Amino acid sequence: MCPQATPIVTEADVPQASAERDGQHDFDFELGSWKIHLKRLEHPLTGSTNWVEFDGTSVTRKVWDGRAELEQFETDGKAGHAASHIEGLTLRLYNPQSHQWSLYWANSKNGAVELPACIGEFKNGRGEFIDQEPYNGRTILVRMVWSQITPYSAHSEQSFSDDGGKTWEVNWITDQTRVREASGQMQ
Repeated sequence: MCPQATPIVTEADVPQASAERDGQHDFDFELGSWKIHLKRLEHPLTGSTNWVEFDGTSVTRKVWDGRAELEQFETDGKAGHAASHIEGLTLRLYNPQSHQWSLYWANSKNGAVELPACIGEFKNGRGEFIDQEPYNGRTILVRMVWSQITPYSAHSEQSFSDDGGKTWEVNWITDQTRVREASGQMQ
């Protein structure tokens, strides 16, 4: 009887782990100046269908050689509405170890960065960022999704879930159009 031959395993036979994608430039589309159209659900998670609309601008700058971005956001709604002006900042920080972004929001109304950050990444042209935070005495999930990204426009939506992510209610929709310089060039 012949002894069984032990198969020789070569490097080509071993499945290679795919390299993690470096997402440091995923938000580069946001750099520059934008016109903003914002729709905000007036009373999220109450069954409300009343949306308030705002128009304004945002300017995003690169910081830390692209490992962070700072966006200044300012919109105005209808006069006389309780929240007719929104002025805020978004700080986006890239973690090169996890290949994920952390998104922090602050507004001029309370002068504080809202915690925790929404954390996530882009896959196939869609960015999804999630956190868990208190809202009206309950802990909910918050999801921010970036999609429909072109050199001239972008779309983002914030949604809340009070059932652990089984269902989501969109409550903040932003459509952006890049601002053209006087020369006709995009900023």
